[in-house]
Amino acid sequence: MSTAQDLLIVALDEPSSRPVAQGDLSLALAGAEVLDLLDAGALSLDGDRLVPFGERPTGDPMLDEASASLVREEPYETVEDWLWRRGNGLAARYATALEAEGRRAGAPRRLLPRLGGRTERADSAARHRAGERWAVREPVLATLAATLGIQEAPVGAPDDADPAQGDALTRVSATVEDALTELEAVRQRRRIEDDAFANVWRAP
Repeated sequence: MSTAQDLLIVALDEPSSRPVAQGDLSLALAGAEVLDLLDAGALSLDGDRLVPFGERPTGDPMLDEASASLVREEPYETVEDWLWRRGNGLAARYATALEAEGRRAGAPRRLLPRLGGRTERADSAARHRAGERWAVREPVLATLAATLGIQEAPVGAPDDADPAQGDALTRVSATVEDALTELEAVRQRRRIEDDAFANVWRAP
């Protein structure tokens, strides 16, 4: 199970309050990888730092790559630093992998760079799995989708949820939200600078 791949499918297929930008999605996908690696026992959280264990194959090539790229020397990497480093271009890479699966399922198409509208669904095992998780608003997937403004707020954690897992989800999703806010602030500064530069050239 790859939450990152499922999140990509949800971002492509479900309506959102605003179009999902690639940079935003990339940060959320990197957060999804952290939660999956925690679940796989490949790392633990020490405060806001990712403490890796021995490399443990997950059965998912992208997650195995993520595990192999963890910083393995103290003081280790913070979740925030991981989001920015690992998230660089991550949405496009996951889209490429999903496109390859779509081609095997007989539905070749380009998924990126444009997000936000519904896309033709390829009938694949990945889409069935993502659809099942989304239908029940599985807390990890729903929480990360909510950070991107996709459809509904997440459901609460099930009664038998592991408190440690719930705490990790809260901390990681909060860090993703902070990173999204920072990224939007950068975009706004660039828009202001671009407008100011354009005004200089328009001035008499």
